[in-house]
Amino acid sequence: MTDFNSGLVPDPIADADALVRSGDAPRAVALLRSLIESGRGGLLTRMALGRALLAAGDSKAALDILREASSLAPDISDVALALGDALIAAGHMPTAIAEYQRAVRLDPASAIARFKLGCAWLEAGEPARALEFFSELEDIDGLAEKRSESEAQMAAGRMPAGYVRHLFDQFAADYDMRMLQHLHYSAPLHLRALADLVLAAYEKPLTMLDLGCGSGLSGAAFADMTEGGRLDGIDLSPRMIDAARARGIYNELHVADLESALAGEGIAYDVVLAADTLVYLGDLNAVFSGAFRRLNQRGFFLFTVERSENADYELGPKRRYRHSEAYLRRLAEEAGFDIGGLVACHPRSEAGVPVEGLAVALEKV
Repeated sequence: MTDFNSGLVPDPIADADALVRSGDAPRAVALLRSLIESGRGGLLTRMALGRALLAAGDSKAALDILREASSLAPDISDVALALGDALIAAGHMPTAIAEYQRAVRLDPASAIARFKLGCAWLEAGEPARALEFFSELEDIDGLAEKRSESEAQMAAGRMPAGYVRHLFDQFAADYDMRMLQHLHYSAPLHLRALADLVLAAYEKPLTMLDLGCGSGLSGAAFADMTEGGRLDGIDLSPRMIDAARARGIYNELHVADLESALAGEGIAYDVVLAADTLVYLGDLNAVFSGAFRRLNQRGFFLFTVERSENADYELGPKRRYRHSEAYLRRLAEEAGFDIGGLVACHPRSEAGVPVEGLAVALEKV
């Protein structure tokens, strides 16, 4: 802190940064706000206030002040970086990436800008893009760990959770319209038709867990079966969970990774449902074993996949996995399921062309 009796020129920005480092971000915010309100704070004060607000947990106010700073100085890389940090904290990944990209354009030699852009791509589930930036850098704290994390993501037999969350957060606002009108999404309807067959003698109402519930389109197709029972949902995207909650049909909704959720403790269900969800996973061993353990005896695991004719699973051009019938049958047997139904279907279209898929019902025996 500045010693006002020492004869040194006061440095309120340094004082505020020291307060943040000491864990007293609210005092730093108050100090910097007073400077701005008195007309004595410029660009650097606004940037420092943005950092202090982030440290205090107020990402919305940080965004407001850093957007103001960006409008005052649109050509300064450090301002774009600070705004990118605030956007990350507020959960606005696409626009955060755009700000980090702008910071790199404004200062191509900035190692920290390249590192932050790489970290953002990694969090968004784009490890190959992240490595493009990490490979150019050295001597940055955390770089080795981020490189290792990127390589591990690329080797995993699934889409990274960050990629899926980023993807669906972007589309949450108009997801239903995109899926139903543009992509002719029908996976829930195929599963409902299959359920009407295999669950015909099953006593209702049912308890059901909707994996990757999205905005609730799949839950809506089964809501009459679970009325008076239980319908829970999980999804990686907080914005999709908000959309599903607005339907008012779910008992509980959680932001979670489905593999982790199935592996954890919880109630058992009559049905575990995954409509157009397993396309973001290649290796399905963990999902099959997790679904088995979370089902009641004689319960059903209902899901759709996109179909592969050859490999157990393969990554398609749209970054969605395809699975072969032979692979599904083998995993079902290994997990302890009987196959109650397995039918060809078209869960959606791409560019007006129906996607070849399978609708599957596995019974826990």
